[in-house]
Amino acid sequence: MRIAVCAKQVPDPDIPPSQFKLSSSGRAVEPPRNVSPVINGFDLNAVEAAVRIKESADSDTEITVISVGHGFALDVMKRALATGADRLVLVDDPSAQDLDAAGTAQVLAATLSMHGPFDLVLCGRQASDWDQAHVPLFVAELMDIPCVTVARRIDIDGASATVERVVPDGYQVVEVALPALVTVSNELGEPRYPALKGIMAASRKQPEVHKLDELGLTDEQIAPMVELISLEIPQRQGRAEMIDGADDAEKGRNLAIRLRHERLI
Repeated sequence: MRIAVCAKQVPDPDIPPSQFKLSSSGRAVEPPRNVSPVINGFDLNAVEAAVRIKESADSDTEITVISVGHGFALDVMKRALATGADRLVLVDDPSAQDLDAAGTAQVLAATLSMHGPFDLVLCGRQASDWDQAHVPLFVAELMDIPCVTVARRIDIDGASATVERVVPDGYQVVEVALPALVTVSNELGEPRYPALKGIMAASRKQPEVHKLDELGLTDEQIAPMVELISLEIPQRQGRAEMIDGADDAEKGRNLAIRLRHERLI
């Protein structure tokens, strides 16, 4: 069985707010200094799902991790190899920084076709930088395969997969024929931490690197469909109203009156 996992390198979402800055153009986020990027958390859940399938499969299973971007931190991206993936494919191109969700999906679909066919494509439910959750849906449409979203468990049985997908009041069981694309949520469970043996093995592997012009895509196919006008950091303003009174008891009564006036109590 051949499994592909689409993974994205993103800025560390746990950086302090003071480290989050925009470029002078106001249309891009500047990578924080001295803070390494990370693999998107939901994508690590997808890698974990692939490794669990590999461990439970009766036959040989190969896991290929594919990422699109520029300026990859190899020690970061190799975490997928250290936790059980077999191959790492990077589309590393300066122009990849300007791709929107539709363009990214075109590149991923072309890369999947180049290295495929795959029986199962796994993606994180969404990325922590833009939080759109658009790319997996686009990829499934371009590849003309079914898509099941927000999975917490995936079981493979021959030519089909049984997926438990998260819904607001529990979970839903869906059976889908392979090949298929499934997006994985954090309800699957924490991804495993790389063991020393896996880290050493990953250090000896080199990724397969492609440029955009190797994929046979036209400029029209990867041209942005969304125009980004500007980005802004939300500004928070705190307002406080002091409640006066002759003593604590009067201040408490005045506070209650004020809250009642605002219909908060």
